[in-house]
Amino acid sequence: MAEDEAIIRLDLVETLESEGYEVVASTGRGDEAMELATVLEPDVAVLDIKMPGATGIEAARAISTIGASAVVILTAFGQRDLIDDARTAGVMAYLVKPYQRADLMPAVELALARFRELRESQGHVDDLERRLAERKTIDRAKGRLIDRHGMSESDAFGFLRCTAMSGRRRMADVATDVLGGSTAP
Repeated sequence: MAEDEAIIRLDLVETLESEGYEVVASTGRGDEAMELATVLEPDVAVLDIKMPGATGIEAARAISTIGASAVVILTAFGQRDLIDDARTAGVMAYLVKPYQRADLMPAVELALARFRELRESQGHVDDLERRLAERKTIDRAKGRLIDRHGMSESDAFGFLRCTAMSGRRRMADVATDVLGGSTAP
């Protein structure tokens, strides 16, 4: 958590801890918030906007880019341009001071839920990208078997599948070996 006003920072720590959260670090500087979030990877980072070292928007962008934490902005500034900057920096909730405990906790919970959904979606995207890359490798290996060994497409696929099954390996690994020249019919 990063807030340059010590009294507000202490109040935030007390509020979060009374709601069952463990506050793993707090600071009054934006640059330190970036470092702490990178090292500690807290579930959520609550940031003010105006801080020495780096703004809350800069810290949010850095934290969001590495996917370390959900980010909540808690600030006295509610200008539209700051809200837009926060949104593009990956902020998941934005509260204007003075805040009420009844407003803070839903914002934190919403940010956490959105962050979990984002991570889950990214996991699905990563899996699809991996599968597409494997499919391309298999297709290239089939092409090589067709060109160099005069196989039909179904025979080339069958060779990859049977070689993978007999060696208890993945087809993509066999395809990589075919492309590398270490496996042939």
